[in-house]
Amino acid sequence: MNDNELNRRLEKLEARNARVESDKAWETSWARRGSIMILTYIVVVFYLRFVVHINPWINAFVPVIGFTLSTLTLSVIKKRWLDRRIE
Repeated sequence: MNDNELNRRLEKLEARNARVESDKAWETSWARRGSIMILTYIVVVFYLRFVVHINPWINAFVPVIGFTLSTLTLSVIKKRWLDRRIE
């Protein structure tokens, strides 16, 4: 393997690692969580208003709160799972 090929492979690997790190940062970001919370709220408001025919403004917070709590607790559960798996 010559130096050019090795350098090209190294650059590809570094570019891939940068993409993976960006994806991970997005997955754990509050911008992602907030976007999902807002979209969940909007969908549930429309569902409650037009399908169930009730006043949705307060009731639509239930799934949003559930989602938020799940994102906060899943990282703890994931860490414990990884710790046990590595041991």
